[in-house]
Amino acid sequence: MILSLVGCDESSNDGLQPTERLVEFTTGLEAPVGIINSGDSRLFVIGQRGSVVIIDSAGNIDETPFIDLTNIVEYGGERGLLGLAFHPDFVNNGYFYVNYIGEGDSTHISRFKTLDGNPNMGNPVSELKMVSLKQPYPNHNGGHIAFGPDGYLYIGFGDGGSQGDPQNRAQNQKTFLGKILRIDVNQGYPYAIPLSNPYINDTSWLGEIWALGFRNPWRFSFDLLTHELWIADVGQNQLEEINVQSPASAGGENYGWRCYEGDVIFNDDHCLGSQSFVEPIYAYTHNPECSVIGGYVYRGKESSPFYGAYFFADYCSDKIWTLVNDGGIWTAEDFGEFSGNNFSAFGEDYKGELYIAGLASGTIYKIVTE
Repeated sequence: MILSLVGCDESSNDGLQPTERLVEFTTGLEAPVGIINSGDSRLFVIGQRGSVVIIDSAGNIDETPFIDLTNIVEYGGERGLLGLAFHPDFVNNGYFYVNYIGEGDSTHISRFKTLDGNPNMGNPVSELKMVSLKQPYPNHNGGHIAFGPDGYLYIGFGDGGSQGDPQNRAQNQKTFLGKILRIDVNQGYPYAIPLSNPYINDTSWLGEIWALGFRNPWRFSFDLLTHELWIADVGQNQLEEINVQSPASAGGENYGWRCYEGDVIFNDDHCLGSQSFVEPIYAYTHNPECSVIGGYVYRGKESSPFYGAYFFADYCSDKIWTLVNDGGIWTAEDFGEFSGNNFSAFGEDYKGELYIAGLASGTIYKIVTE
C-alpha cells in the first residue's frame, strides 16, 4: 500500500522542537557514508573515499584511521568504500568485512583482520576477497553488509545501474545484482552457502541469493528485539520504499523491481503475476524527496516515546521520519528537516542509541529520543 507522509506539529509527544532533535556528535569528516559499532563504546565511520575512522563515546576522532584503503578503492559518484561489518566474535578473532568498489568498477566483499594486539588498527594487507562482481554501470552498487541474528553475513547489491534496470537484472536468478545475499563466513573457503538458503538445491538459481527484486537497497538493518529485517530500497522516478522481512522468513521473497516501483507497475515485461511480489509496507513520493536512507528500529531507552519506531530519512530533502504501526496501518511522522546535510546513513551504538551522518556537512549527529 502506498501511503503519504504525514506531518506533525512542533508539540509532538517527545516534547522537543525539531531543531532540538539532533545533537552534533562530531564533525570534520570527509564524505561519511556509514556508522557501525563493534560491540563496544566505539563508533566506526566509513569514509566513502576509502578510510574508516574511530570515534570514542565523547565524539573524539582518533587521529589514526582504523584502516585506510584509498589505494584500492575507486571513488566517485556512487562508488567508493560503502560497507563495513564486524564479525560477531570480533573481540576474539579481529575479523571485519568491507564492501568497496575497486579497479574496473568491480564490487569486492573482503575480509580483513586487525593487527595483533591492537583492536584500533586494521591490517590493510590482510585482505581475503570473498565475493567480487563486475558492475555494468557506476551507479546502484548497493553497498551495505551486516551480520544477522543467525550469524550469517547479509550483502546488499543494487541492480547494477543505468536507469530502469535495462537488462532486468534484479529479476535474474543467475546474477547477484538486485539481490540480498546470505553467506556463512565461518565455513568453507572463502565462505559457504547456508543449507537453509532458499535456492541452495535449485541449480537454476545462485545459492547465495536470500531475497531479490531490489533497485538499490541503500541500508538495511535488523531490529535488535524482534530480529525483523528492515530494507530501504531507493526508487526510480516516483516512489521510495521500505520493506520488512519477518524473522521467521525462509528467504526467497521477491520485492518487485523492475516490475514494480513500490506497488505501482513500472515495467511488466517478462514479469510474474503480482501475487509473486511482496509489497512494501510503506512508500512515499518524490519532490522534494528523491532517495530513501534506511535506518533502524529504535531500541535504546524503553522510556522513550520513540521506542519501537523505525527511523528513516531522505538524502535530497534532509528530512527524517519515524514509522510506526498504528492499528495495522503504517504511519510516518515528521521528525524534522535539517538542511545542509544530505543524510547518507544511520548508525546504532551498542546501547541501541541512534546516529545519522551528513555526507555534505561531514557531521555525525546523535538523535535525541527523550
